[in-house]
Amino acid sequence: MNTGVRCMVMRGGTSKGAYFLAGDLPSDPAGRDDLLLRVMGTPDPRQIDGIGGAHPLTSKVAVVSPAARPGADVDYLFLQLGVDEPTVSDRQNCGNLLAGVGPFAVERGLVAAGDGRTSVRIRMVNSQSVATATFPTPGGAAGYDGETAISGVPGTAAPILLDFAETEGSSCGSLLPTGRLRDVVDGVEVTCVDNGMPVVVAAASGLGVTGYESPDELDALRGRVQSLRLRAGELMGLGDVAAASVPKTTLLAPPRDGGTICTRTFIPLRVHTSIGVLGAVSVATAVLMDGAVGHDLAEFPPPGVPMSVEHPTGRLDVRVELDGLTVRRSSIVRTARKLFDGTVFPRSRP
Repeated sequence: MNTGVRCMVMRGGTSKGAYFLAGDLPSDPAGRDDLLLRVMGTPDPRQIDGIGGAHPLTSKVAVVSPAARPGADVDYLFLQLGVDEPTVSDRQNCGNLLAGVGPFAVERGLVAAGDGRTSVRIRMVNSQSVATATFPTPGGAAGYDGETAISGVPGTAAPILLDFAETEGSSCGSLLPTGRLRDVVDGVEVTCVDNGMPVVVAAASGLGVTGYESPDELDALRGRVQSLRLRAGELMGLGDVAAASVPKTTLLAPPRDGGTICTRTFIPLRVHTSIGVLGAVSVATAVLMDGAVGHDLAEFPPPGVPMSVEHPTGRLDVRVELDGLTVRRSSIVRTARKLFDGTVFPRSRP
């Protein structure tokens, strides 16, 4: 690997990650993961000897390849790399890095750009569900400039519409993995939901906080949240989740900035400075269900208007259409930007 590996670094939504063609990485998962850990600089709290950003939101990888089966244009495998621990997990999707997959596929020639706009069908390998990304391609190239602003990202960029299909039960096999709208787990009332991301939803008051605290102020809850999600993970059919990045835990409070619901999300133990795309979709799905935790805290918009999920740095608008307990459609608008394209050099093995 002295010659390095071809790599593109992109901001996708409110995350940042390294995007690779699958053919540029070792085909053996163990060899691939070893290489990526050395590329990112893991394990090290600062990731000083790699391109990771010393935070779970910036220690992410997208592996993209031509679709292996009909029904999609490309396959996208998401890998969450640890920061201070040498872990690589494929147990979840990432809807933020997903925003960059369509433009990356055009940049690498996997998909031909359309006239002005391009739609790319993306199979999320982690869950075998499909998302369609639609984005500008002025002059036959991926366009990144635009007037769309998203909370947690400075400035504006081109809009990328993400439409999700078959995300219901992506990791757990059903929308309500425990078979119930509410459970009492570790003494707390929760709703366990999976519409693209397994999430344990709880009222912030159930853990003795308001739900309006800053991420730093909620650090003291890490142990409590870990105990809660360990028990919930078993109920959700995920087994022992002690070393896993899912389920996430989201605390809910009434909105206070004109949105639908206020959230604080642990990923899985550090508090997110915003909220993940598919995590927001799952949370919005939960609060829509009468009887679920958070339904009575929400202030719903008029029909046809997206739900606005408040988080520590702003809001994220989500559309979820339910037919009873069946998800008909989920969609969201994100942005992405190419930051760097070139060769990355992994550190040598010890």
